[in-house]
Amino acid sequence: MKILITGSSGFICGYLVEELLNRGYEVVGIDNFSKYGKITKSYDNHPKYKLVVGDAKNVDLLKELIVDCDHFVSAAAMIGGISYFHEFAYDLIAENERMTASAFDAAIWAYKNHKLKKMTVMSSSMVYENTTEFPTPEGAQMRCPPPNSTYGFQKLACEYFAKGAFEQYQLPYTIVRSFNCVGIGERRALEHREIYSGNVKLALSHVVPDLVQKILKGQNPLRILGSGQQVRHYTYGGDLAIGIRMAIESDKAINEDFNISTATATTVIELAKEIWDKIHGAKIPFNFVSDEPYQYDVQYRSPDVTKAKTILGYEAKTSLSQMLDEVIPWIKEQLLIGKI
Repeated sequence: MKILITGSSGFICGYLVEELLNRGYEVVGIDNFSKYGKITKSYDNHPKYKLVVGDAKNVDLLKELIVDCDHFVSAAAMIGGISYFHEFAYDLIAENERMTASAFDAAIWAYKNHKLKKMTVMSSSMVYENTTEFPTPEGAQMRCPPPNSTYGFQKLACEYFAKGAFEQYQLPYTIVRSFNCVGIGERRALEHREIYSGNVKLALSHVVPDLVQKILKGQNPLRILGSGQQVRHYTYGGDLAIGIRMAIESDKAINEDFNISTATATTVIELAKEIWDKIHGAKIPFNFVSDEPYQYDVQYRSPDVTKAKTILGYEAKTSLSQMLDEVIPWIKEQLLIGKI
């Protein structure tokens, strides 16, 4: 199988491309390096990987690349931590909508005229921004009020694109929703505005790398956005990639949507304490203070993962402790060389 992936040099796609190559797939990636600048990946010279530097809004380029592909993963998006939701409120919906429309235009064309069999759409847990159903099952996005953030609203629109393309053009699809990806490879964005948490400049406004760097820099008391009682499901990037790959492969996934996540819920305080203990041990008592949270800091995000387990046979298995054992040394190295 040959697969086209937009945004192939991004954070989650870095794990996905590696997973697909390891499984013997041929992958064509497109990325314009607009977020981090030029970066290298371990698989850049893999014989079954081709990277094209280009704009995912360029429909003609997408058609050129998709013409002999069996599958299309639409993943390119303007995305960042919670500060992005405020800093780029218009761009998040406008740019991402343009990329989404271009992806579906190319996919519909390839399905009608060439060998494309299915499209996998990367959505987000933010479609559930206003849900009150916990753990949140697939379908809750249709019952709860629409997201308040422009990012969440646009991700919900992606799902409507998929439904509309199937209804009108019979383009098969699978929707996958990731939850709080944790891993290595993410750096400070080129457009990042300097945001401080106490005396420490935030790296990405993503909770894991920012907590790690604050603790590594000796911040005490540790400053946490909000009360720290926010609930998240921190999922390893490699586990997410396996779930997405299984959704790509499964005939049972056609025209279905899946929460791809660990089943384990963790509060921000629990996360912070675990990072603190891994870095300081028992030498320094854990101490924190709360800062004013961002407007779109969802307090409770907890997915029901039953559907992915039942239909795909998927289960995220990497523990938070294992993730941190990989991430903490990597962030320490990146701080030393000035990458975050």
